[in-house]
Amino acid sequence: MIGFRAIAVGRKEFRQIARDRLTLGILLLVPAFFLLLFGYALSWDIRHVAIAVDDRDRTERSRALVSAFAASGYFDQVALIDSPAQLTRLMDRNVVRAVLVIPVGFANDLQRSDEVPVQILLNGDNANTATTVMGYATSIVQAESARWASEHGRQAPAPPFLVESRIWYNPQLRSALFLVPGLIAYIAMITAVISTALSIVREKERGTIEQIRMAPLDAFSFIVGKTLPYLLISLVAELAIILLAMLLFGLPMRGSWSLLLLALSLYLVGALGLGLLVSSIAESQQVAFQVAVLASFLPTLMLSGFIFPIASMPTFLQFITYIVPARYFLIALRGIMLKGVGLGVVWMDLGALVAYALLILMLASVRLRRQWN
Repeated sequence: MIGFRAIAVGRKEFRQIARDRLTLGILLLVPAFFLLLFGYALSWDIRHVAIAVDDRDRTERSRALVSAFAASGYFDQVALIDSPAQLTRLMDRNVVRAVLVIPVGFANDLQRSDEVPVQILLNGDNANTATTVMGYATSIVQAESARWASEHGRQAPAPPFLVESRIWYNPQLRSALFLVPGLIAYIAMITAVISTALSIVREKERGTIEQIRMAPLDAFSFIVGKTLPYLLISLVAELAIILLAMLLFGLPMRGSWSLLLLALSLYLVGALGLGLLVSSIAESQQVAFQVAVLASFLPTLMLSGFIFPIASMPTFLQFITYIVPARYFLIALRGIMLKGVGLGVVWMDLGALVAYALLILMLASVRLRRQWN
């Protein structure tokens, strides 16, 4: 008898799950999505590191060293520079992660000296990546040094090429200066999305959404009215987190506070809009919470460059990262706080945040307008 009752309950539950297509989709598709995302994005290998070359010697010997970097598979030469201003601009804009500097007289000094310096400049805003890239560069220089010494029968107490490294923006390679900005972006996204994702669903469950539909109020005005209070609260909370991070973790503030506030506001508007879009789709707070977590937690953590370098991901995942707002916010946040860059450097990232916010708010208002009609 108990078995028949259990079967009856099971049949009823299957029918209920089948009617709730959103929950059914989460149960069936999310595990496969997790496998693909984690399988491809979780990689500690760093490939395709963008490197610039400042070859001041321009001899066959210096070109051989540059070729060794290109042939290693770890580095992609994206620029050949000839001035300090160009070097600074490339580093500030994250166009390159490293710069190989070969001094004047490199080839001639090899014939006269036991040690010839080769400089590696590294972008230290990502401490983990910088440490790994430094290891790659040192290994390549040492291998090329050993090959040259072997070819010339050189028996020196040390390798002829001496690597001199210099870390920009984070000389001590403190992991906190890399992790804390990522945590700020992560906390801002997940709290903003979840808070607004539950707002419209709460109106549905209480029945007050019907009263709002009858009011002389259009969907876009409703969206803006829902967003503004959460935006102000989120701004205060995130600024408090930033100040706390500066106090506890020594996070520097080398740029403009007004530019930081602008970047943070644009990022939060997009996050709040995403929460409202989720809220307009879900019919219960439980489903809204689940979808909000999936839409905010995973992309921000895995596909923003917070932990794993985007350049090392498969090509199809790199394309997906272009629709993740945390990618642009992290570049702007680290640039403003760690590098002290201005609007002229981060304007494209802020523009991407504007486009994302407008698109997501438009989708949320269109979705609500259809429901109201």
